[in-house]
Amino acid sequence: MFIVKFRKVFFILSSVVIALSFYAFIVKGFHAGIDFDGGSISEVSYTQRPDVPTIKASLDKAGFIGANIQLAGDSDITVKTVTLTEAQHQNLLTALSLNGALQMQEKQFSSIGPTIGNELRTKSWFAIAMVILGIILFIAYAFRKVTGPISSWKYGLVTMLTLFHDIIVPAGVFVWLGKEVDSLFVVALLSVMGVSVHDTIVVFDRIRENLQHRISNDFATTVGKSLEETFTRSVNTSLTVMLVLAALFFFGPASTKDFSLVLWIGVFVGTYSSIFIASPLLVEIEKHQK
Repeated sequence: MFIVKFRKVFFILSSVVIALSFYAFIVKGFHAGIDFDGGSISEVSYTQRPDVPTIKASLDKAGFIGANIQLAGDSDITVKTVTLTEAQHQNLLTALSLNGALQMQEKQFSSIGPTIGNELRTKSWFAIAMVILGIILFIAYAFRKVTGPISSWKYGLVTMLTLFHDIIVPAGVFVWLGKEVDSLFVVALLSVMGVSVHDTIVVFDRIRENLQHRISNDFATTVGKSLEETFTRSVNTSLTVMLVLAALFFFGPASTKDFSLVLWIGVFVGTYSSIFIASPLLVEIEKHQK
């Protein structure tokens, strides 16, 4: 299959995208949300909601420069700021009402301190690391009886590499877009990992079956045939999910847009890696161990 034949082209493409992602991490850095850096969030509902520039001008005038303003529903807005005292909180409400010119009601106000934010950030990275480790161990065990020429632990190693690929690329896109990284973003990455590893296992399992049936003495040919047999199924399944996520992004509430976007990117990247990276990597490993 052409994927196996031109595997180095796909390796180079992924390497370039990953390099750009790391460049974004270093140069632009993550825009951490209040979940990780600490801060305050206020959600208010208007009888007649003003536009964002009007709200921003009022907040800037009151000293809340750099506040993150998001529309929610037809009449609500969400404002994220640094951690506020009660006096600052009241000043924020005054600014949001344009000094009393608009009728509004605060629906929710909460604050997260920097200590809790650091703890959440640490636990998020720990969760991602534990999921990757669990997946590697599961695949190594599930493919323990695989018929050569690749050892079962190498299937786990390849899966780990593709999972890193699948979380680094969406994260890099989010940094380039200047999107906020919060706990919901981590949940989306964990979901992406689940979808990605599912597609990878489907292809790996077909490779194992074809090795058992000895359809060819050449490992590259066996992998290519396995990809041909699973290609349509993987693409169609992912396209269905991506259509649903696109509908959620364009027609869903504002609070789910970033979540659906990272999932959409992750499903696309995960499908790409399971087809164009994971299995061709097995072929490359087999070539080098001869």
